[in-house]
Amino acid sequence: MSNLSRKRFALSNSRRFLALASAPLLAFSLAQTPAHAAGPIKPQTQVEHLPNFVNLVKQVKPAVVSITSHIRADVAAREEGGMPDQGEQQGSPFPFPFPFQMMPQQQPKRTVEARGSGFIISSDGYIVTNNHVVNGATRVSVTLDDGTTLPAKVIGHDPQTDVALLKITPNSPLSFIELGDSDEVQPGEWVVAVGNPFGLGGTVTSGIVSARGRNLNSGAYDDFIQTDAPINQGNSGGPLFTQDGKVVGMNTAILSPSGGSVGIGFAIPSNTIKNVVDQLRKTGHVVRGYLGLTDQSISPTMAKALGLKPGEPGAPPMGSLVASVNPHGPADKAGVKAGDVITTLNGKPIKDGHDLAVHVVSMTPGSKATLGILRDNKPTSIDVVVGNMSKDKASGDSDDATDDSASNSSSRIGISLIPLTPDVRQQLGVDETVTGTVVNGVDSGSPAEHAGVRPGDIIQAVGTTKVTSPRAAMTAARSILKTKQPVLLRILRDGQPLFIAISPNSSQDDDGGSDDGQ
Repeated sequence: MSNLSRKRFALSNSRRFLALASAPLLAFSLAQTPAHAAGPIKPQTQVEHLPNFVNLVKQVKPAVVSITSHIRADVAAREEGGMPDQGEQQGSPFPFPFPFQMMPQQQPKRTVEARGSGFIISSDGYIVTNNHVVNGATRVSVTLDDGTTLPAKVIGHDPQTDVALLKITPNSPLSFIELGDSDEVQPGEWVVAVGNPFGLGGTVTSGIVSARGRNLNSGAYDDFIQTDAPINQGNSGGPLFTQDGKVVGMNTAILSPSGGSVGIGFAIPSNTIKNVVDQLRKTGHVVRGYLGLTDQSISPTMAKALGLKPGEPGAPPMGSLVASVNPHGPADKAGVKAGDVITTLNGKPIKDGHDLAVHVVSMTPGSKATLGILRDNKPTSIDVVVGNMSKDKASGDSDDATDDSASNSSSRIGISLIPLTPDVRQQLGVDETVTGTVVNGVDSGSPAEHAGVRPGDIIQAVGTTKVTSPRAAMTAARSILKTKQPVLLRILRDGQPLFIAISPNSSQDDDGGSDDGQ
């Protein structure tokens, strides 16, 4: 056989061997091909890398500041009341702490040092933080990212939303960050929290948005963004960023048995911050819209009695039932009647009375709104001009809105009230036999604070008048104040009844609005 023949034979045998060797592999591969048979669906998802926040943090971190407040010890104790174990709360009836770090000083009975966070919103030195970070402060300072410390002035603060506006005088224009649209944030979206936990400064944590519109029953206008980004003591007032670098919230509270983050943190939505800060910047105080009505929740039984269409199985009925309309108020003038069910506000669905209150109080007095209502189970719409809550003090809105705010502006004693709802009863540990209205907040430096009124106190009578709602309590208090006499409250505190007399002349600051602690 020639050399050429030998080469051809070897090549032929090699090709035959490769074909035989590859046949089992081909058969094995075909055997592993999934069959298109009926059965459970097994989704195939594209694997994506976790987001990298390095560039974002580098760009926004210079606008995040540390805030140090020298706060009166009594105010600090009230703010910190929820920080021990849930079963040992001392000053707050609500089940979560305000996460700012307390540092005892040489004279703890007089002042303490509180450290929180904030963020710069303008190049000339306006800074946003939580009200509870600076509430009752005698002196406030701000430490910038480069270590520069400057004195700060409290321009204004709003206890109802827990927002405060500070001003520093920088040596040169500052880098600042913009407030985004919190209505666009969706559960599952990545967010970054930057703040001053435990006084360490410049700390970054990340997580996702867990939920929106959380009502923790801590105030009349609760509308929190819930996140699992770790938020610890000292993060109060720090910004919550989306991946595009916009602030969608301000870290304000944690739900924790120990005072540390357990994956449940809450932030004030940026749209709420915008509304409050714009007003504080222009006037130093906040005005709120109101409709002049009292509403109530709609139970499934009540929905059936009203002939409302059932919602999704297991879901609560949607809408706010008008219980009464204040004579000559905005709703009354527009034609709203008791028994109407408000289902939409400017085309957006209304879940319940609290949802309605949150949206109405953020509207500019004098602006027009369109209410979608069901009357006799027939849909219609009513145009209403939003009123000014601070100017018409005698008017009543939903229990979550007007009654609560009117207690600050009208009573001249400096307390805010909320109804004794089932949730609040559970938090306070009282049963259905207890009636009254609950003190939700006490203004710093107010007559009520000097008299010893505390958040969580249940007011059962004002003078000789028994009260069962915020509106009834404030009406009785106004009647007494007109006579220029002290207001006598019969309250229930920790299961023990006692009387407290409040003199409207015990403080020059009757509404807490001008006491900036400077």
